[in-house]
Amino acid sequence: MTQEPPTTTEGPLLEVTDLQKYFPVKSSGVIRRTIGQVQAVDGVTFSIGAGQSLGLVGESGCGKTTTGRVITRLYDPTAGSMKFEGHEIGHLSKKEMHPYRRDIQLIFQDPYSSLNPRHTVGSIVGTPLLVHNAVPKNQVVDRVQGLLETVGLNPEHFNRYPSEFSGGQRQRIGIARALALNPKLIVADEPVSALDVSIQAQVINLLQDLQQKFGIAFLFIAHDLAIVRHFCPEVAVMYLGKIVEIGDRSSIYETPHHPYTQALLSAAPDVKQAVVGGRRERIRLEGDVPSPVNPPSGCRFRTRCWKAQAICAEQEPPLLEVGGRQVACHFAEPLQVVSSLVAESESEAPSLQDLSESGDAPVQVS
Repeated sequence: MTQEPPTTTEGPLLEVTDLQKYFPVKSSGVIRRTIGQVQAVDGVTFSIGAGQSLGLVGESGCGKTTTGRVITRLYDPTAGSMKFEGHEIGHLSKKEMHPYRRDIQLIFQDPYSSLNPRHTVGSIVGTPLLVHNAVPKNQVVDRVQGLLETVGLNPEHFNRYPSEFSGGQRQRIGIARALALNPKLIVADEPVSALDVSIQAQVINLLQDLQQKFGIAFLFIAHDLAIVRHFCPEVAVMYLGKIVEIGDRSSIYETPHHPYTQALLSAAPDVKQAVVGGRRERIRLEGDVPSPVNPPSGCRFRTRCWKAQAICAEQEPPLLEVGGRQVACHFAEPLQVVSSLVAESESEAPSLQDLSESGDAPVQVS
């Protein structure tokens, strides 16, 4: 029998505090010394309630994927706290972490490389059940076939190999594998970015149905602003290893306060405005993203920010409550956004079909 995780306590399902993940930079030569640190994730704080979704967005290289892999313990954190159901899991050993892996699962970005081409679908989806002794061996086949049917695949595909499926079908196999152990939290690392737009809609709708049916919480990592707006009630914007703004989707998308969030939303194409001859001013950021090996002092966004002043180089802005959300900026102020990314009703997100028809799916920020 597998060891069970400790009894659930009250509070957020996942609580992350000041999470850090640094990767050492080694010198060349025979004796390789550590000459620096890649500060991939540096002081990230957020929480996710049971059955809730948090969207994590930002440019490539900002640390979104690393954050997800640290939470699933594919990477060990350098510092900080990760509490799952009130229990610290950030520095558990491999053996101590084993019972928690049933409750925390990962959907990978690439549906092609994430599945072993030498294993059948039955083996891929059934392996977690065997590793954790989740069901008797004589029930594994029935359980796997039921999972395949749940994600919209034919149960008779049990003995087929990944090469016999399309990209969308492979991602459904990955979702079935993540569901096998009835997890409480799924880290979805850009689960639809490699798929066609029409298939993206199907997979996102599937994830929403599964969330409602099983009460699964999601950390949804994506570049696509429209899909995050559709899927996640809470949104966190990340830049160079730090969260710069976090709040509910209505406040983030309608009146962003941080200059970086404002620039991201202004860069999103808006076909509805173009059709009627409207014009929206785009905020163009100057320069390149600084290196995470040697990030700027103070505010990390200051080298590209049009509001930067002397204090931005001297003091790092903390995440403070501003206008119903948390913002890390010395000069935070709202910017009204008029876009089809913003729902007409604050209580209801736009449908993915509407976004697809308007041309706002996908909306890539990098």
